[in-house]
Amino acid sequence: MGDNQQQQQQQQQQLLDGIRVIDLSRVLAGPYCTMLLGDLGADVIKIEVPGRGDDTRHWGPPFAEGGESAYFLCTNRNKRSMTLNLKSEHGLEILKALIRQGDVLIENFKMGTLERWGLSYDELQRLRPGLIYCTITGYGYTGPDRHRPGYDFIIQAQGGIMSITGPADGEPYKVGVAIADITTGLFTANAILASLYARERTGAGQRIDISLLDSQVAWLANVASNYLVSGQVPARYGNAHASVVPYQVFKASDRYFAFAVGNDGQWRRFCQAVERSAWIEDDRFSTNTARVENRETLIPLLDELFAQRTVDEWLSKLEEIGIPAAPINTIDRVFAEPQVQARGMRVEIPHPTVGTLSMVGSPLNISTAPPQVRYPPPLLGQHTDKILQTVLNYDETTIQSLRQAGVV
Repeated sequence: MGDNQQQQQQQQQQLLDGIRVIDLSRVLAGPYCTMLLGDLGADVIKIEVPGRGDDTRHWGPPFAEGGESAYFLCTNRNKRSMTLNLKSEHGLEILKALIRQGDVLIENFKMGTLERWGLSYDELQRLRPGLIYCTITGYGYTGPDRHRPGYDFIIQAQGGIMSITGPADGEPYKVGVAIADITTGLFTANAILASLYARERTGAGQRIDISLLDSQVAWLANVASNYLVSGQVPARYGNAHASVVPYQVFKASDRYFAFAVGNDGQWRRFCQAVERSAWIEDDRFSTNTARVENRETLIPLLDELFAQRTVDEWLSKLEEIGIPAAPINTIDRVFAEPQVQARGMRVEIPHPTVGTLSMVGSPLNISTAPPQVRYPPPLLGQHTDKILQTVLNYDETTIQSLRQAGVV
């Protein structure tokens, strides 16, 4: 991207232009949330520990050229990094000054950390009336587990997703990404956006308390509903579906693919196309309810059928008759998918040490106000001086004295 094109993009109005986020979060849930806000145009000031920064800066390999970890790079674009020693009195005074200039404060410290610093919600509202203050913790600010630390893997175990993930006769599996963290970031962004909208009408701030456990339980969705309605504890089905059959992974003659019959009409079309019309009339298979009850009989028949052709042959046939199916892509194949490329889900941006950095693009496709990459993931403290100068009006002499004192 040329300098002129980048400048033109920066001049376009974005949905969150004028919103400033003071970001005290680190690792994944909070940074993922604030990256979404940054993608929409918010000015995100990422506060980091001097000399070390966000823990994920050190989580590798892999590391990009110049030493930046891939983990840190994935969730920290569209932010400005400022180092600040919050264990010092002067550092806290600077934080308070930033809060006075902010709209949103987000943090994921241990419960009660800001209160111990004298920054309760009431005090924050005194500093900045209308401030939206959001905490992300493992278990929330209420309940018997509120003081426990939260880790994605532990939350996946405690929150139930591992009990329904993995082979039916094997050990429970975690999801392959830190899904409790990611979805917590999504829920947090939703709460912040709703609070910003409400503030436009009322002028009032909000106190947002988001937990990893709440978030993970919330997206158990139909599986949780199945239990709440029936009282039956859901089981693991591997790659199969508890309530829809066939809806799972099958192996063709060369490799695996995903196959999903979503309704009885699709099932009839499939059976006719593969010359298995008898299955349409068979009471064991004619309806989804029957197929669920007789999955142990049906699935081996499908296994035998699918083994007769290659994945590509099956995908071509299934697309022809309108039955959902897809290859099971490795990550390299994902980014080679024409649809993924057409939707801009891989972007190349300039970075001060990496050169050209490849990142996953934003899924927030808003054609009238498209998300923009205004800042690459920042170097540690890259914007400290600029923020102190332009937001707090500090002069160079003052900034140098703060640096010498270890405050920034």
